Amino acid sequence: MLDALAAAQRDADHYRTSVEMARHISWSADASGAIRTASARWTEVTGIDLAEALDSGWLDALHPDDIERTRHAWRVALETSSPVDVDYRLRTPGGHRWFRSCASPRMDCSGAVLGWFGTLEDIDDRKRAETALQASEERFRLAAEAAGVGIWDYDVLLGKRLWSDVFRAMLGLAPEVPAEPATALALVVPEDRPILQQLVDSISHGDAHPRFELTVRIHRANDGALRWMQTSGWRVKSANGRMERVLVTVRDVTEQLTAEQRVRWAAEHDPLTGLVNRAAFNGLLDGAIARADRSAKAVLTLALFDVDHLKETNDTVGHDAGDLLLRTVAERLVAAIGDDAVIARLGGDEFAAIFEAASQELAVERLQAALRALRAPVATDSITLDCQATAGLAFYPQDGRGARDLLKTADLALYSGKASARGELSRFRPEMRSSMQRRTSMLSVARMVARDDRVVPFYQPKVRLSDGTLSGFEALLRWRHDTLGIQGPETIAAAFDDLTAAISLGERMLEQVCADLARWRDTGLPLTRVALNLSPAEFRRDDLFDRIMAQLGRYDLPAELLELEVTETVFLGRGADTAGDTLAAFHDAGVTVALDDFGTGYASLKHLREFPVDVIKIDRSFVADLLTDPGDAAIVNAVLSLANQLGIAVVAEGVETSEQAAYLLAQNCGHAQGYLFGRPMPARAAEALLTTASKSGDAH
Repeated sequence: MLDALAAAQRDADHYRTSVEMARHISWSADASGAIRTASARWTEVTGIDLAEALDSGWLDALHPDDIERTRHAWRVALETSSPVDVDYRLRTPGGHRWFRSCASPRMDCSGAVLGWFGTLEDIDDRKRAETALQASEERFRLAAEAAGVGIWDYDVLLGKRLWSDVFRAMLGLAPEVPAEPATALALVVPEDRPILQQLVDSISHGDAHPRFELTVRIHRANDGALRWMQTSGWRVKSANGRMERVLVTVRDVTEQLTAEQRVRWAAEHDPLTGLVNRAAFNGLLDGAIARADRSAKAVLTLALFDVDHLKETNDTVGHDAGDLLLRTVAERLVAAIGDDAVIARLGGDEFAAIFEAASQELAVERLQAALRALRAPVATDSITLDCQATAGLAFYPQDGRGARDLLKTADLALYSGKASARGELSRFRPEMRSSMQRRTSMLSVARMVARDDRVVPFYQPKVRLSDGTLSGFEALLRWRHDTLGIQGPETIAAAFDDLTAAISLGERMLEQVCADLARWRDTGLPLTRVALNLSPAEFRRDDLFDRIMAQLGRYDLPAELLELEVTETVFLGRGADTAGDTLAAFHDAGVTVALDDFGTGYASLKHLREFPVDVIKIDRSFVADLLTDPGDAAIVNAVLSLANQLGIAVVAEGVETSEQAAYLLAQNCGHAQGYLFGRPMPARAAEALLTTASKSGDAH
């Protein structure tokens, strides 16, 4: 018995010692909640005598703001016989500190409360840390709100979610709508929903990376507007690795993305027609070829289109009409070729199309139908415009193994079509490649000839048929080859259709002719008029008149010594109106204007009436069979009669026999040139001819 009492006493002493040594304050209360005992740490911590804390005296030590809340917590616990857990501040020698009071009831077998046993724990340091964290979070929230950033805060431990007002406004949700993932997911567009769901699931399972970003599209709840949401999230873990919290910031980036899309669209599209531009088209062509390599079922077709006479429309009607024409061509190509095609404007008057067809024949039919659709007139407010395009066609892989090669072959077909089949579809043929190579070679040689000053004028004499005296020269272009010697213009024929090459050759030719004329003058020879051919390409430059007159001025030569020969293609091609004005300026300055190859076109009589023409040159094709073909004789007779009535001088080209000369003289043709009177000759031979004519008094 004594041993049992001793053991109980030891247990009581041990309990008392444990209570005294514990950092928390132990206390007990009776069934009514009146405090009956408290450990010595009460006085040690609060500085209040234990006797003052008994019954309800401890309430006097509470912070005034916490008294009512604490009383309420106790009343609820007493009424429900349930544990109480409440935080409050107690007065201490160092000021008020936060404590956590927890108590549970002790009941008898009938469920009646016998008393309460509890602890009081100093949590001031933790409470201050939480307050500081809350203050920091509040500052973050305020900053985020000010920046228009929404917040989705998920407390994993408590299972609580908080959506900021800004975030709710982004979603178009009212304040009372629960902050549930399903609510947000329902607003996400179906295509993006799996991405967000996967992220939500990974967060719930703790698998997500500590830092994550995602951009999704939503339809806003209140108005259905499509918006882009950019989210940035952080996972917060405790020291033991357990996830405690997920914080997500949300930004509405719709305007930013829309602006970026507009910039990207502008970089890839033609602003006038809305079609993709050359840069984007090249990438699309590469992609189409890659797909064609993976599937050989369809025929990949590339077509290039050139809008005919766009420059004439711009020059005569105005650029507004030209722009309308281009937009119409774009719309008609899209409508005619089909939605499965990529239609692009490559620049200027050039368009392109990529599409797949079941066969080459069907591809050709689609393109021919498109060209027919283009031919419908385009009506403006004041005028009806002609609409037409020429097209070049190439197939992959037959006509080119890569995008670059395929574009080249389609361009060759287009070039061929513009030369011989305007308004039609031309398919690439292998011989076009060799033709283009010859053209490219000619252009290369022509640039070298101009650059290295290899141009050599040869002079073919013109004579007066009435007495056979020298009446002038035609300067014909030749060039000097290092090994082959003097070469004719046919070796660089393509250069005369190229703007840059034609101008360069024309400048060298004019300079050499002026230098020869000046040298002849300086040696005392009587000068005669020299005719110089102008290619249509040279009229595309606005400074043609100034350039030629400046060269005459440089050598102090009178304008009357120069005759400019043009073909009627100058009046039919691009810049016809400006060509007429330029020739009129030459005529007024004293330069003679000659119309070459007269009779080979269809509008020559109109040109004689509208443009300043001083000389007509009858083409050699009519003179050759003059004596055997009544038709040619009739044309020559009509031209001579018309010219005499209009007071225009006539030169017959290609006269090779005395019978031809006699016939022409009988029909009142004033001048002629041809092998009968002299072949084209170098400047020294022409100088000798001038010397002979001077001695006989024949040069005029």
